Amino acid sequence: MANASRLVLTGVLALCPALPAHAGGRFAVPQGCEAYATVQMRSCQVSQHYRCQADAAGDQWAVYMDGQGPYYLSRIDRETRWLQSLDLTTGEEDRLAEETDPASFTTLITTGRDDYDFTTESAAGEVRRYTGYDELTGETVAIDGVTLERTRFDLTAWDAGGQMIWHRKGRQLVHREWRLFWADTEEFENSFGDRESLVDTPVQFAAPGEKGFLSADPVYDCDELMTELRS
Repeated sequence: MANASRLVLTGVLALCPALPAHAGGRFAVPQGCEAYATVQMRSCQVSQHYRCQADAAGDQWAVYMDGQGPYYLSRIDRETRWLQSLDLTTGEEDRLAEETDPASFTTLITTGRDDYDFTTESAAGEVRRYTGYDELTGETVAIDGVTLERTRFDLTAWDAGGQMIWHRKGRQLVHREWRLFWADTEEFENSFGDRESLVDTPVQFAAPGEKGFLSADPVYDCDELMTELRS
């Protein structure tokens, strides 16, 4: 009998042919896709960003990795609508369902604010509703030679019965040309009252041909995290 982790991986592969892989510390871009950026972030994380020929124009993928390897994969469209996501540790998949007020990156950069209200549904049938907004603060931030704009955001996830699952608020960073968001600093609270402050700011960007491009190994804050795990 196959082990559980292999069964999960097989299921994920069937759901998503664009599933990334990595070997020897380097991200392997899926066939038919082209990567354009590798981003090293705080909290021992690195993300890979790529587009695939078979997708609709404007769609793009991101895979997030920590010290144990890839853990999260997402697909968004040109308006940054959350089309699909995969938890690469459990194989759980979520897809966009109904939209009362679709997310719109164009609205954000042209008016300064975008409100949204949409639902997702998991492969197991679990429905979640997300409500919130993104708002430009007017601040510009330069990180490793890349110009980003800071936003403030407020986002709440609800279950099918209308009960809050979690609430997040804080700041994020956006890249206008790439039409992407990255985390900055935020406050997180779940329905049990657990709270956490997070800092996941980008630190280093690598484009094709640059040092660190397609590196699958996170760099920043990893020693601190290992120390916390041992304590």
